[in-house]
Amino acid sequence: MRKIAFFGIFMASMLLMLQVAEAQTSPKYAYVNSGAILEKLPEMEQMKSDLQGYQTILQKKGQQMYQEFQTKQTDAAAKKERGELSPLQEQTILGELQTMQDSLVAYDQDMQTKLMSKQEELLKPILDRVNEVIKEISKTDGYTLVFDLSSGAILFADENSDITKKVMEKLGIAQ
Repeated sequence: MRKIAFFGIFMASMLLMLQVAEAQTSPKYAYVNSGAILEKLPEMEQMKSDLQGYQTILQKKGQQMYQEFQTKQTDAAAKKERGELSPLQEQTILGELQTMQDSLVAYDQDMQTKLMSKQEELLKPILDRVNEVIKEISKTDGYTLVFDLSSGAILFADENSDITKKVMEKLGIAQ
């Protein structure tokens, strides 16, 4: 009888140790709303301002190119109306205008690419800082996975798993 009781106690303690070990190793999940964090980060205002300044510089060059195009087009139309252009000259001017128009389109596309690159360049250190804080909190609090709520990939999340406030706090953002 003692052997059975001892065996029962032994088995119960083994089950208890397994449950404790499993509880310690089971994954712990959290989520964060990076959009809300970025919206309140002071560095984002500076980034937006820098990006706007860069965009203004690029737009000025584009406007200058457009004004040159318009001037050439207006002059050509006036000369044609006065009969000052031969068919060959008219054809040459039309070719030049088409080239200028193509350059305008190419510049606009290039400008968009440059703006996107500049935005990525300015945003990277900010995102790196936020991600570092998220990693730090995740390690400290034992999270194995942290989802970003602003990406829209979560269909349900317990509010107790939201670490957005902790990240904001650690970044020094007033809530």
